[in-house]
Amino acid sequence: MSSDDPVVANANHQFRTLGSFWTVYAVIRLIMVLCLLIYDRTATLMFGALLSRVPDPFALIGVFHFLYTVVILLSAVCGFVGFFAGLALLGGQRSGRGLALIAAVLSVSDIPLGITLGIYTLVELLPIGTTPLYGRAGHAA
Repeated sequence: MSSDDPVVANANHQFRTLGSFWTVYAVIRLIMVLCLLIYDRTATLMFGALLSRVPDPFALIGVFHFLYTVVILLSAVCGFVGFFAGLALLGGQRSGRGLALIAAVLSVSDIPLGITLGIYTLVELLPIGTTPLYGRAGHAA
């Protein structure tokens, strides 16, 4: 492909936009980690209040703490990977595609913003190199 090809020129702008979206999403996820850490005690008290009629509440509170820790770690990893992916895409680095794909897979569990951004990233970045196989749209094979 030549450098004056409109598809290549559009892709660079599109990746910069995607990089800015990943950077904003990462900041939101890191703020979420901060909120989860600040309100840990409140969440435990609220969940514990639901366990007043359960025969063994201590086992369930242990499961709650484990899952709460997993959510905090997943949010932190998504935030950091998304931030680095966003910066790499904004800077036009080759590692941006791989980091964005990892961030997309990790962020699909977040409703609704993570699903939206993750699926869009997977759709845009996974089919790389299909032009030589199928040819450009609109051209005869």
